[in-house]
Amino acid sequence: MNRNARKYPKVGDPRCAPAYTIAEVSRYVGIPCATVRSWVVGRAYPVKSGRHYFQPVTIPPDKKFRQLSFLNLVEIYVLGAIRREHRIPLPGVRKAIGYLREQFGSRHPLAEQKIETDGRDLFIRWLNSLINISREGQLAMPEFLDAHLKRIEWDTSGLASRLYLLTRRQDLYSPKVVVIDPRISFGRPVLKGTGIATAVIADRYKGGETIRELAHDYDRDPLDIEEAIRCELVLDAA
Repeated sequence: MNRNARKYPKVGDPRCAPAYTIAEVSRYVGIPCATVRSWVVGRAYPVKSGRHYFQPVTIPPDKKFRQLSFLNLVEIYVLGAIRREHRIPLPGVRKAIGYLREQFGSRHPLAEQKIETDGRDLFIRWLNSLINISREGQLAMPEFLDAHLKRIEWDTSGLASRLYLLTRRQDLYSPKVVVIDPRISFGRPVLKGTGIATAVIADRYKGGETIRELAHDYDRDPLDIEEAIRCELVLDAA
């Protein structure tokens, strides 16, 4: 059966444009810069027989200058969840990504499919069934839905369109107040539903303005302003 029903983004889609440095992606998703660099450009490592090369996991739009797109950002966020929270070995992840690229024609599989996990294997939903992509497409049923993916919004074609950042460290149920949307503010973190950059809010707060003053100025609930500031503090501490 031909499962290649996913469409590539249209030419000019901001989700595909080079917009972030490796350091910025590292900061936004809370993954060490060296790890992100390895996933993007690969690295050589010594073995008994000589040296092996760790192949990149995601494909950047600008390999020369190593600028990453929003889709790269989402893939790295998802990959971090798979590796850090669920401890799924990287070879299994590579196998799953390879399967998706081959069977679905996906250039950015981790940003193009709704992936679920039971802590051992990876799954995608396809025609109301669950396909185990760690085991060459075997149908299976996971035990739970990965909470990380609930912070991603998907368009009708199944492609990631927004990512809600954690405003509280390691709290997957942080309020969805701060969002990265590649169509707004050049893909920088903003308050949901606005183009107000959280970095600007945090800078004004650090400059002495109160949360109440900022809430009045931006016509937002003070709790939203608090979450924006808290998010920037989390990013600064990353």
